[in-house]
Amino acid sequence: MKTKKIASLFALFLIISVLSINNSCSERNETVSCFPNSTIAVQLNLTLPLYYKLQTVGSWVYVNEVGAGTRGLIAVRTTSGFKVYDRNAPHICPDTDTTLEVKNDTSIYCPKDGSQWILITGQPTDNSVAKIAPKTYGYSFDANTNILSIYN
Repeated sequence: MKTKKIASLFALFLIISVLSINNSCSERNETVSCFPNSTIAVQLNLTLPLYYKLQTVGSWVYVNEVGAGTRGLIAVRTTSGFKVYDRNAPHICPDTDTTLEVKNDTSIYCPKDGSQWILITGQPTDNSVAKIAPKTYGYSFDANTNILSIYN
């Protein structure tokens, strides 16, 4: 009886260990496994001068508020709503030069390796090293109050 109990506990430990190792070392669909995991919870008042640009389709802003992740966000106004991207490069582990930037108001750029994505869609460009899109976050927009709430 005691041997059976020890064998069961050992088997359970082994299964949990294998699952933990497999999950921590694998690449997730939307980002590399070393991508920082942080809570995103930001509210932007689009009537304020800092975010007023987001009232125009095709415009964008950097969001560096508390609750905007480890390096901030890029918020873009699209024809159908908004896109909100994390500024951590999705395809390489965080480093000093892996913070995504907007380039020429049309693309998102990674200074580390030159990867680029289309600003409005998040799709990698043809010459991009990265083959996955930047991580995006959910949002809700209240047109009556002009408040954009961003969350994960």
